[in-house]
Amino acid sequence: MTSTVPAPLTRTADGSALQAVLLDMDGTLVDTEGFWWDVEVEVFAGLGHTLDDSWRHVVVGGPMTRSAGFLIEATGADIALPELTVLLNQGFEDRIGHSLPLMPGATRLLAELSAQRIPTALVSASHRRIIDRVLDSLGHRHFALTVAGDEVPRTKPHPDPYLFAAAGLGAEPARCAVVEDTATGVAAAEAAGCQVVAVPSVAPIPPAPGRTVVGSLEDVDLTFLRSLIALR
Repeated sequence: MTSTVPAPLTRTADGSALQAVLLDMDGTLVDTEGFWWDVEVEVFAGLGHTLDDSWRHVVVGGPMTRSAGFLIEATGADIALPELTVLLNQGFEDRIGHSLPLMPGATRLLAELSAQRIPTALVSASHRRIIDRVLDSLGHRHFALTVAGDEVPRTKPHPDPYLFAAAGLGAEPARCAVVEDTATGVAAAEAAGCQVVAVPSVAPIPPAPGRTVVGSLEDVDLTFLRSLIALR
């Protein structure tokens, strides 16, 4: 697995209850959920199939094996899952080019976490090749650790990616704040025992115990994240 994590970090610079911040990528930090859907529509059009727009809510936020498998089954397309995965990843890479639109508030939040030396991980269901391209826009320097969907035995909605990230940063899951944009990612973070901030992108996410829903990353800063852990 690819990591830039230093020696295990057990607390933030000021010793507060918040030990680490774990961030999703697509739809949370970068405005790419629409990119993925556009690529899926384009690839399946090339296979002679039209995707129903209602399926977008089914495939958003999930691991590629799940979303691609669903689309194959739903359309009856004559293509194997490994072949489709290659086409989708390539299509996405072609679309993002050399820069990506960041979500409102993402640049400020990452800069604040870095300036305050908060252990931060990027935790995504996307494959390593995609994460490394996106990091060119986000800034590798902001993350002590990155976890890709093809590097863990089970990706979201299973807790494995967030458990791995917390362990890699030397943090207790209960003292980690997770920021996610989809129900799939929220389920993974909650199953890992983390405190979750949901910033819905494509589909709504209702509030729940241990989960705070906000309208934008512009509503999220370090003081806010620390308060969630303190309340818990």
